[in-house]
Amino acid sequence: MQTKMIQVPEDFMIGAAVSAWQTEGWSGKKDSQDSYLDLWYKNNQNVWHEGYGPAVATDFRNRYKEDIGYMKEIGLTHFRTSINWSRFLVDYENTVVDEDYAAYIDDMIDELIANGIEPMICLEHYEVPAVLFENYGGWGSKHVVELFVKYAERVFERYGDKVQHWFTFNEPVVVQTRVYLDAIRYPFEQNTKKWMQWNFNKALATAKVVSLFKEMELNQKYGAKIGVILNPEVTYARSTSPHDQEAARIYDLFFNRAFLDPSIKGEYPQELFDLMAKHDITFEHTKEELQIIQSNTVDYVGLNLYFPHRVQARTSAWNERIPFHPAYYYEKFDLPGKKMNPYRGWEIYPQIMYDMALRMKEEYGNIEWFIAENGMGVEKEQRFKNKDGMIEDDYRIEFISDHLKWLLKAVEEGVNCRGYMLWAFSDNVSPMNAFKNRYGLVEINLEDNRNRRLKKSAYWYQKLIAERQFETIVGEYK
Repeated sequence: MQTKMIQVPEDFMIGAAVSAWQTEGWSGKKDSQDSYLDLWYKNNQNVWHEGYGPAVATDFRNRYKEDIGYMKEIGLTHFRTSINWSRFLVDYENTVVDEDYAAYIDDMIDELIANGIEPMICLEHYEVPAVLFENYGGWGSKHVVELFVKYAERVFERYGDKVQHWFTFNEPVVVQTRVYLDAIRYPFEQNTKKWMQWNFNKALATAKVVSLFKEMELNQKYGAKIGVILNPEVTYARSTSPHDQEAARIYDLFFNRAFLDPSIKGEYPQELFDLMAKHDITFEHTKEELQIIQSNTVDYVGLNLYFPHRVQARTSAWNERIPFHPAYYYEKFDLPGKKMNPYRGWEIYPQIMYDMALRMKEEYGNIEWFIAENGMGVEKEQRFKNKDGMIEDDYRIEFISDHLKWLLKAVEEGVNCRGYMLWAFSDNVSPMNAFKNRYGLVEINLEDNRNRRLKKSAYWYQKLIAERQFETIVGEYK
């Protein structure tokens, strides 16, 4: 077995991420401060693995100093989380701040900085307030867009002098895809036009917050940048045949370019407008709103990359009795022989890092970007504890090194990727799967008061950060 040392550039950030709702818990939450995730959990707890959810999560709200101590021990240069919109305010219409929660965020940010860790803050990681979801239909409402901008202003006023990395959304396509396109999450409504409206309104909200960011001169005053964190699914056609290539192009259009293009280029592809018109799912918009998007593109983007998405042309007729779905044009392709993460059901194909990186260079002006999430979720990790009780997660070390290898190959070729953020710093609650699949460098022991312990991967990551290099296996014929 041949190995090779891969060098990591000195200015390449290496950090880890979580979100507010997946870690903080409900400590201090008022009854009126539910988020959409809290609402779903309360109404549909039976689908959350073993009943775990956001109620306690990892109790980060009370244990953030302990966790930041572990971040420092590992040597993280950057840490991303979110501010929970539903918790930050007590009055969403008049943007009245919850001083207890805001003080906690103040202290958490200060603790990160005091420990030499750069905070990266996302304004919305699925945490739209439940009352706005119930009263206005959530992101289907232009009024909610305006309330989000007012919320962002309060956040920038309070923390703008401390935080240099800001993001409007994490994975803005996800919630509405699960709720309104595939109807697999509460409140289970299949409505493709509503899906497209949520997509557009989030892109518009990003542009309006970027405009606010400029008005407040946070870049000039503090050197801050603002972006958005997207989760493009690197899409591969089954074959080179035109029908499969069209399936991949249309999948990419609806699920990837619908956010990449307005965020980075300030415009939507004409083909998307044509298909929306053909299927009567065009989002409500004005010329003025399209101009706002055009004039307020992001400074940089984070990309969450986990697995490839493989598609082929449809092999069966479409059921005309059901609402339009982009799957009208494609179906999933199951690649024979693919390498799998059997716990998550996701293909492992590290070359997605390289392929997406080249696309960012060739199609999106080589804009500055970074990997905002990449990681491996594994079930029943206690199986891998050694005699001293440490989880020996060699599979995670292999996963990270394989993906980093492909990413840094692209960096060598001039791609403007500035860093890698692992999902996740610690085990945390996922939608529905809860604590079933573990992603963290740090174990959260549910059987022992949620106490923390570093896994083997944490020590590997520590060495990676300190030495700026890692060993990887070189492919060989055998």
